[in-house]
Amino acid sequence: MPKRILITGASVAGNTIAAVLSGHDYEVVVVERSKAFRDGGQNIDVRGIGREVLRRLGLEAGALDHGTGEEGTVWVNEDGSEAARFAVDKNGNDGPTAEMEILRGDLARLLYNAAKDRASYRFGDDIKAVDDTPDGARVTFSSGKTETFDAVIVAEGVGSSTRELVFKGENDPRWMDMTIAYFTIPRSDDDDRMWRWFNAPGKRSVSLRPDQHGTTRAMLSLSKEAEGEQDWDVERQKAFLHERFADAGWKTPRILAAMDGTDDFYLDVLRQVRLPRWSLGRVVLTGDAAWCATPLAGIGTTLAVTGAYVLAQELIRNTDIDEAFQAYEDQMRPMVKDGQGVPKIAPRLMHPKSQLGISLLHGVLGVASSDLVRNLSAKIFSGPGKEVDLSRYE
Repeated sequence: MPKRILITGASVAGNTIAAVLSGHDYEVVVVERSKAFRDGGQNIDVRGIGREVLRRLGLEAGALDHGTGEEGTVWVNEDGSEAARFAVDKNGNDGPTAEMEILRGDLARLLYNAAKDRASYRFGDDIKAVDDTPDGARVTFSSGKTETFDAVIVAEGVGSSTRELVFKGENDPRWMDMTIAYFTIPRSDDDDRMWRWFNAPGKRSVSLRPDQHGTTRAMLSLSKEAEGEQDWDVERQKAFLHERFADAGWKTPRILAAMDGTDDFYLDVLRQVRLPRWSLGRVVLTGDAAWCATPLAGIGTTLAVTGAYVLAQELIRNTDIDEAFQAYEDQMRPMVKDGQGVPKIAPRLMHPKSQLGISLLHGVLGVASSDLVRNLSAKIFSGPGKEVDLSRYE
């Protein structure tokens, strides 16, 4: 009989696993707390091994076709003049903007479309309890249903409630001293195809990025220690940003005004997920729920699709669930450790406190051909140095 697999989370990692397993002898059920598929989201990129995974799934061309059209990154002065410019390198070299830039929701939609006709999706529900039994994982859902599965794959976000339910107290997060708000605003005539990044004194930055939907993606970033802002209600979060960015300059007044009317506002205090294990019994973690590296690492999506693909392939290769989970962790741990290695000083360097510091940052970035800039760019924006050998799955 086909093995019955439950995946919780219908974003990039969850849909990748569903797309792979549902094409083999598995009965795949995907449960998602949201009442419908979640489109939207901010810019993400896929590099190196992540692109190879999409290529194997037949989705690389589609992801490129659905790209944001971002042509590079520009650091700007308060008057809008350019301080430094990094254009997309078609040869695949490291840089702030990758060749494959796509919105989170657009990539998740491609993966969802690849799986939805073979897997069963249940929106508007989530896991309330999981119990190991001799027959499998007995799962109780918030809807009241109780069912048994051969394995439960948790592919949720950094604040995964299912992870905390099963691996209670095991996460030892590494806080990155950075708060970022993301939201979509109306496009202006002077918005172009570049990621425009403005630094303001007080460890603040303001960014505008293009998309392919006729709107613009905004980010407000603040380098500071965490004070629980991720748990505030949206109104309090927006009031906090109004207060902290009121005098930031550049296009900030336009962005703050548009923020009040946006319907996709999301604020997060960045932290990495650090766990001693990724599986317990018949439950296994993947994606941000297992190892969130934060956007500062520049490899979150690459890790998500790679880890999901590796996990799915190990389940296919191994008849024993425990052996599959262990092989998956053995393959992914080095890549995750390397990807999480971004130093905490990185956001501080990119968010100077004073105008003098901003001028120095711009000076360094402006010397685009120097080894210093190339190394800084590679560490902050590129993929990990260690990657899984996918030839194992050929």
